[in-house]
Amino acid sequence: MARTWPAAFGVALGVSLLPAAPAAAHNSLTGSDPRDGARVATAPARIELRFLAKPDPATTKITVTGPDNVAASGGAPTFTGNRVRLPFKPGKAGLYIVGYRVASSDGHPVSGEVRFTLTTGTPADPSASATAPATTSATAVPPASPSGGPAATSSADASRSAVPAAEERADSGGRGWLWALGGAVLLAALVVGLLLRRRSARG
Repeated sequence: MARTWPAAFGVALGVSLLPAAPAAAHNSLTGSDPRDGARVATAPARIELRFLAKPDPATTKITVTGPDNVAASGGAPTFTGNRVRLPFKPGKAGLYIVGYRVASSDGHPVSGEVRFTLTTGTPADPSASATAPATTSATAVPPASPSGGPAATSSADASRSAVPAAEERADSGGRGWLWALGGAVLLAALVVGLLLRRRSARG
């Protein structure tokens, strides 16, 4: 009886770990800079994504788009361990979306988004203001008054457009642990019942 219990628990433990192997192979996003849903006044020089496992540069794809769906990436990404950094090329103020797609060690693709709002932006074409004729300043539309105008409306629209939730489309596999635990308990119960039946038969 004493020798049979360790074997029974060893079998139950092995069964409980089998479903968890595919779930652990899935990669996922663990953090970002700027963080998802953040509102930043100063544009960062680069965007950083942190993953659970080291992403493969050959299969990793990252895109950055700003207001009016304008691309805002300033170059190719660099990989350091489980971190990916991408130069940021800001445009005007508004919502920026960082889309990513990485492959897990089991080949399963994982994709999602990180969204943040830039409250102050830079002109889309800085050279345009330098080459503009001097007469345009006389016909320029004056800025909105503090009591409420186009500028205030634009700021409110940008605030409402921020979406604080990152979408993770990968299958986390968290339910696999529940099925594994249930299988382990069932197996242990069968082993105990078999041992009790043999003991009764011997008696």
